[in-house]
Parts: sequence; structure tokens; C-alpha cells
Amino acid sequence: MLKALSIAIIRLYQRLAPQSIRNACRYEPTCSHYAILAIQKYGVCKGWKMAIQRLRRCKYPNGGEDYP
Repeated sequence: MLKALSIAIIRLYQRLAPQSIRNACRYEPTCSHYAILAIQKYGVCKGWKMAIQRLRRCKYPNGGEDYP
């Protein structure tokens, strides 16, 4: 239930986020897609933790591929 709710919240963000934010992601997959993958693979607690850590790394300009 929490997994589905978490993914639904992220998908809602993906639809509602301004275009300028959605197109500015430096990573592949995007941070929101990464969060969904991490939650699906590792569960809600560890998945959100990994997603938050990924968002913290997002400030840096080097980017690149980074899968969970």
C-alpha cells in the first residue's frame, strides 16, 4: 500500500512539475524515475532514502548514469 502510494505521488509530481524542472535533470534516469525504480526494487524505506540521497547529489554539474 505504501509502495503504491509513494509511486503515485512521484507520478503526480512528474505530471505537475514545471517543464523547466523536468527538462533540467542531469542524470539518466531522471531523479523521479530513479525514485520509482528504487522503491520498486528495495521497498519504501530504503527506496526513499536512496531517492533523497540522489537528490542531494543532483546539485553537482557532472551528472551521468546512476541506476539503483
